[in-house]
Amino acid sequence: MDFSERISLITGASQGIGKAIALELAQAGSKVALLDVQKEKLEEVAQQIHSRKGQAFPYVVDITRSGDVTKIVESIIQEHQKIDHLVNNAGINRDNLLMRMKEKEWDDVLTVNLKGTFNCTKALIRKMMSQRYGRIVNISSVVGLMGNAGQSNYSASKAGIIGFSKSLAREAAPRGITVNVVAPGYISTDMTERLGEAIKKKFLDFIPMKRFGMPEEVAQVVKFLLSDEAAYITGQVISINGGMFM
Repeated sequence: MDFSERISLITGASQGIGKAIALELAQAGSKVALLDVQKEKLEEVAQQIHSRKGQAFPYVVDITRSGDVTKIVESIIQEHQKIDHLVNNAGINRDNLLMRMKEKEWDDVLTVNLKGTFNCTKALIRKMMSQRYGRIVNISSVVGLMGNAGQSNYSASKAGIIGFSKSLAREAAPRGITVNVVAPGYISTDMTERLGEAIKKKFLDFIPMKRFGMPEEVAQVVKFLLSDEAAYITGQVISINGGMFM
């Protein structure tokens, strides 16, 4: 897959799955615009890409602020004339049982995960429509499909991304734009590394493959969905969960 003529925008690109996606797309030749709120980590990713002879452009932005997102998207388009790929990966969790969940914990997760996806897509979709080409991949989660105790806010946001994506896929298909979802299971990231050993073992008991996935495995699937080889795939949810949910 040669992405040398492509411009890719990735949110939540400073670490974990977002970082792996950015590195993978840059290695395939794409120029990558990296969005995140963590300035130092974001610049480290950009530097890592530069050291591999890739092209990366870091932008510190809060995706919950639609005006700021629009300005960044307009700036990228002004510089590069287009954006071909959008990967909505940014997300947070604030886990708690519903009876103990604070309203702020609910609002924060829905605002970043779901509204942030809306803001970034809304800022870009008109341009993709006019250029009659685009690839959008939204990162959901296995818990958006199956639910999980203590994650009603996170599960709702990730399920919302699936419904959002399927609706947009129907709207955008006539203009040559595909919209798909990748739903990872438990992936080895900073988030899962913070789990205690007992909790990790409990999760692994549910996974037939008896291991956590790697961010690079998610990145490979995202790359395929962004490619011209996947031009006839839209409105789909691709699960990467080691058989945890079938």
